[in-house]
Amino acid sequence: MAALSVDQLRKDITDKKIDTVVVAMTDMQGRLVGKRLDANYFLSDVLKHGTEGCNYLLAVDVDMNTVPGYEMSSWEKGYSDLAMVPDTATLRYIPWQDGAALLLADVAWLDHSDVVASPRQILRKQIKDLADAGMKAMVGTELEFIVYNNSYEQAWSKGYKDLTPANQYNVDYSILGGSRIEPLLRAIRLGMSGAGMNVESVKGECNFGQHEIAFKYADALTTCDNHVIYKNGAKEIAAQTGYALTFMAKPNLREGNSCHIHLSFRGLKDELVMTDDKDKEHGLSDVGRSFIAGQLKYLRELALFYAPNINSYKRYVPGSFAPTAIRWGRDNRTCALRLVGHGQSLRLENRAPGGDVNPYWY
Repeated sequence: MAALSVDQLRKDITDKKIDTVVVAMTDMQGRLVGKRLDANYFLSDVLKHGTEGCNYLLAVDVDMNTVPGYEMSSWEKGYSDLAMVPDTATLRYIPWQDGAALLLADVAWLDHSDVVASPRQILRKQIKDLADAGMKAMVGTELEFIVYNNSYEQAWSKGYKDLTPANQYNVDYSILGGSRIEPLLRAIRLGMSGAGMNVESVKGECNFGQHEIAFKYADALTTCDNHVIYKNGAKEIAAQTGYALTFMAKPNLREGNSCHIHLSFRGLKDELVMTDDKDKEHGLSDVGRSFIAGQLKYLRELALFYAPNINSYKRYVPGSFAPTAIRWGRDNRTCALRLVGHGQSLRLENRAPGGDVNPYWY
């Protein structure tokens, strides 16, 4: 369900409450890329026909340098256009930007066929395959970030060294530590709530200046869409208030930024397919056990997605609450895979991904 309907958007544009519509897709790094459009132009042209972008957007590295070796995008092929097809189910206000709304786009070639390498299209295919098997995925992501009392421009000028964290001690679960930057944390929470997300809570974490805002779980596509909008929005709000924040997996020698992913499966009519009361030890069904077994078997290969950058692997340090072994356990935070909850809330928490993960890859 969209946080903002097309009819309401039309009214807001007529009433001059909205003058800009952001159309964005997700790149390989999980970042939003796209265009800011005049609102009336969006209604008259883009809503029906979409807009275009260079196909190199799915073939660049983290610094936006073109990378050779892609079949779909190269210098030899001329870096042609791809289509951004607005998904009106993702339409929402951007409360932290005056007069702005946003929606995400699916990515297609100009002949209307899917760009199969697009992260969002990959997830859509997996969701369809899962539905064909009679199930759906429910997902929640927990992103940690570190806040600095420096602006992004100051951080750049300092070479990202010797920055001042917003808290200069361990603030894990500290109410006082959170209060020190509550104006920023509150602005982010209220902004995301106004953008249609279900905010649950905020808490301090172990690293200096480290915090986590949690959101209620949802279906896989909704959670991943909210995840990328939240990361982008949190940085925008921080910049507006003179702070810089980072989701980088390992920004310093202390605890890194994780992205714990909670995942469970249900039947298409919300039947509980992962659970079985006959299993007195863990409450798992055969499907649930097979899911954990598959994660264990392929966790090493999947690390290419969970840890996409060189920096990602620096997070895996013994004793740092980042996993260093392929193990699972019931409510055990030292394991890569932590089984938590009972009955309808039974789920597997994957503790391997860092804050730099692209959620659609999971």
